Amino acid sequence: MKYFYTLCILIIAANLFSQTPQDSFNNREKTFIGNFNKPLNNKYPVDDNYDVTYYKLNLYIDHAFYTSNSISGSVLIKAKSKAKNLTSCYIDLSDVLQVDSVKSSMGNIVYNHTQDKINITFPMALQIDQSFDITVYYKSVPNPYGFSSVNYYSHNNNPIIATFSEPYGSSNWWPCKDTPADKADSADIWITANSFFTSVSNGKLMDIVDNGNNTKTYKWKVSYPIAQYLISVAMTDYYQYDNNYTALDGSNMTLNHFVYPETWDNTVKTQLDATPDMIHEFALIFGEYPFLREKYGHAEFNWGGGMEHQTITSIVDFYRDLVSHELAHQWFGDMITCKDWHNIWINEGFATYCEALYVEKKGDFIAYKNYINNDISSAKGAIGSVYCQDISNVDNIFDSRRSYSKGSVVLHMLRWTLGDSLFFKTMYNFANDPQVKYGVAVTEDFQRVAETVSGKDLDYFFNQWIYGEKHPKYSVNWGYNQNGNLYNVRVKISQATNSNPTFFIMPIQLKFKTPSGDTLLTVFNDQQVQEFNFVLNGKPSFFVLDPNNWILKDMGNITTDTDDESINLFDYKLNQNYPNPFNPETKITYQIGTAGPIKLTIFDILGREVKTLVNEYQNPGEYSYNFNATGLAGGVYIYELSSKTFKDSKKLILLQ
Repeated sequence: MKYFYTLCILIIAANLFSQTPQDSFNNREKTFIGNFNKPLNNKYPVDDNYDVTYYKLNLYIDHAFYTSNSISGSVLIKAKSKAKNLTSCYIDLSDVLQVDSVKSSMGNIVYNHTQDKINITFPMALQIDQSFDITVYYKSVPNPYGFSSVNYYSHNNNPIIATFSEPYGSSNWWPCKDTPADKADSADIWITANSFFTSVSNGKLMDIVDNGNNTKTYKWKVSYPIAQYLISVAMTDYYQYDNNYTALDGSNMTLNHFVYPETWDNTVKTQLDATPDMIHEFALIFGEYPFLREKYGHAEFNWGGGMEHQTITSIVDFYRDLVSHELAHQWFGDMITCKDWHNIWINEGFATYCEALYVEKKGDFIAYKNYINNDISSAKGAIGSVYCQDISNVDNIFDSRRSYSKGSVVLHMLRWTLGDSLFFKTMYNFANDPQVKYGVAVTEDFQRVAETVSGKDLDYFFNQWIYGEKHPKYSVNWGYNQNGNLYNVRVKISQATNSNPTFFIMPIQLKFKTPSGDTLLTVFNDQQVQEFNFVLNGKPSFFVLDPNNWILKDMGNITTDTDDESINLFDYKLNQNYPNPFNPETKITYQIGTAGPIKLTIFDILGREVKTLVNEYQNPGEYSYNFNATGLAGGVYIYELSSKTFKDSKKLILLQ
């Protein structure tokens, strides 16, 4: 799920390049830092005495549903007992919904509906693995919770009805076992409604039945395991656009996109035609699209973002980053689902990181870095651990800074820690691990795969970044002395004291500028104050810690005790764009020496601002930006780099 934060608040209120760390740093003893006190699961209360194997939702939605907001139908639940001599169970369903009756092939059962549960007593005792079934007939008005459950919108004066169940909304509109930990092996979703509606749901459309009374029944079948919150309904007078994805084995899958008729235009078509390429790129990284026998597609709705309903994302717009985010969820969120909402970063952090991966695949590593820097900037505001401590509050679960941005940056940092080859093998192996594929996972499952692939103990990494809080703040003192033609360089790295952990352990890249060029070195920083010594062939004149911004961090002072005025601790430089003149694209490179807010802006010759290219917090280092001037008139423009203490500008020429 991805949402526009400001709009979401209103709605709720109303309703490949890498510098790999040296191998010698990786075969280390387990190192525990700080006092992690890894929290116990605050388990959402569900009945763990049975395992759901199948759901059949048979819903009747009259056109008056749009005005009366009522729902009626039946849900068949097939399950297996997990306990010996099981004589009762309960199903989650909001008290707002009225239960007409509960039936079973076992015979007469006794039930009561209270405290948002249907408590059921069986006519016989069930043994372990014994199958049973329960059918609940119900109706009434769904009760919104969190991001809502059933949403009643309109578009172009026409009704749209769309469900949104994450995290706790499923049992507010249909009876189920309301936990992501227990996926059904398969499901059917039948929707009967006025013939005006095109009724969209998960899986494969098996039939559309004209009932002869101005209603139609859409029959959707899910043949893959599915979590309860991913089952969805979206209904309106959709325009359907189909395109195709060619799988890695050469087979084809049809993509079904359901768009408001007034939305449909060439721009939307172009955006949707990029989806097969996105699937292809992610399939190359993680393995084949996981629901190939069914479909993928989108159903437009009015909520302020997107929701990764299995095989059919509900979405408000079709721009690249939102589409790639929700698509990535088909692997991480739908195929592999967080076992509990404490581990929501496995859904949202992974999908957010995949946005940056797709940018890299369609551009280059510089484009990836520029994209991930936005996540880094956001993650610095994260409060609490990536492991979500309090899952009683929906906004807390879906905190954009922590679950999304910091979760994404954790993967960015793991990529640096392992190196590209091992990192991408870890991602692939995790997606295809038989213990979690089409199932559920917690952080320890991902750590297990990463350690198996890399052969490295990664306790320090996951403890500090998933269960710890905040991020390191580094200060550096460095200097050198000359020894003949060589230079003995000393670098002392200090970290401000943190609460949990006390300090962070990470491989860190160091960059020295010398007359013969740049020198990159990697150290493993596993002490709060630690000194490193090197020998360089050239005289160092400039130093940067973590020049490629691999680490979520703040930078304190960089000082030197070398009496050499040629050393520039705070070096800024704006280079001439290349090529120049250009049409339509040119590259602008620059260097900054002090962490802080940086702005790169384009002005016309009269000094009027044309476009802001960069406006974010950046760490010391070298950066580049590919400026595409499509749509601008030819002529002379000015580009300006500015910070709190520095400003410089240069001319660029756009050819007609």
